[in-house]
Amino acid sequence: MATGWAGDGAVQEQIDATVGDAITRARNRLPQGPGALRCQECDAPIPEARRKALPGVRTCVQCQEALDQDQAAAGGYNRRGSKDSQLR
Repeated sequence: MATGWAGDGAVQEQIDATVGDAITRARNRLPQGPGALRCQECDAPIPEARRKALPGVRTCVQCQEALDQDQAAAGGYNRRGSKDSQLR
């Protein structure tokens, strides 16, 4: 089903591109290299189990949760635009 100038697979291509971008952003946020023994934010020791589970980890659980909340609050972007722009 094509609408306007969009091709038949345009909606699925847009969905695939959005998912691909999200995967790329998530992979880029993964820590790399040797892990730290102490948290770079609060200087608390990072447990060995966490360092083994996440190679390259640099923050303790509490600081990482705070960082994740800050990033979630910043939000992403909506490729589809606003509903009003689609109705015009």
